[in-house]
Amino acid sequence: MNNFINISDLSSKELRFIIEEAKSRKSNRKNFNKSAPDKDKPFEGKSMAMIFEKPSTRTRMSFDIAVKQLGGSTITLNPDGIHYGKGDETLKDTAKVLTEYVDIVMLRTSSHKHLEEFGKYLEIPIINGLSDESHPCQIMSDILTFEETKGLINNQTVSWLGDGNNNMSNSLIQAAGKFGFHLKIGSPKKYMPNKKILNWAKKNNVNLTITKKPEDAVSHSDCVMTDKWVSMNDKVNKKQKKKDLKNYQVDKKLMKLAKPDAIFMHCLPVGRGEEVTNEVIDGKQSVVWRQALNRVHAQKSIINWCLD
Repeated sequence: MNNFINISDLSSKELRFIIEEAKSRKSNRKNFNKSAPDKDKPFEGKSMAMIFEKPSTRTRMSFDIAVKQLGGSTITLNPDGIHYGKGDETLKDTAKVLTEYVDIVMLRTSSHKHLEEFGKYLEIPIINGLSDESHPCQIMSDILTFEETKGLINNQTVSWLGDGNNNMSNSLIQAAGKFGFHLKIGSPKKYMPNKKILNWAKKNNVNLTITKKPEDAVSHSDCVMTDKWVSMNDKVNKKQKKKDLKNYQVDKKLMKLAKPDAIFMHCLPVGRGEEVTNEVIDGKQSVVWRQALNRVHAQKSIINWCLD
């Protein structure tokens, strides 16, 4: 039994296995209906409980479709509609009950500590659908999308613009160490990566460049990435944060500083006209819609790895 909580928890070999299986399963689905099961149905007769503490479109849809394609079923749980550590039932007891009912749990939460605590009591695998500290499933689909478009990601250069101290940037730093690519982060000083992730990067010899200049961050890059400036439940002055990050908007002028064949990525939802212009996200270099699709294929492989 394996949990999928942080990219840093897995070896490079395990992560590469997940990506390669995702590629293979996606390739084998040519001409299949969107929710038709894979031929081998590895999840047949099994079910996943999906718990959403935060609103979701892509995570909810992609996991549901992923499980259907694997031949299984999902049960969506709203924390307000179950005990989930509330009232007369402890979090431990809720975990024990879910262990008896389903084969795997996916949790999307505002608290990474909550994710780790809940996983500690489960006797079945848990997958991090998103937390305030990391977003590993998204980054795995990004790796898959990059390699479909441009080949193996090792020794390539990926640029991240905007908030360098959020769940996406944390997981991206971990991925840079595990997959061996050069990561350049362009961020204002107050939004640069925290000491904890920087210490991990140093210990694991991550090829990491951090700069306050967005032009330097994207120069000669193979892929430019960004994220919504103000995420759900951000306890910040939203107007101030947008003002702080306005010079880090990805526009056509900035994309021209990357390599001519560079791609643009965004995990969605998007703040059009804020972190990216319509011209870029709807342009020929954008692969954001393929990213969204690849959540399904990456997560199928993650589920299989957890249950292996």
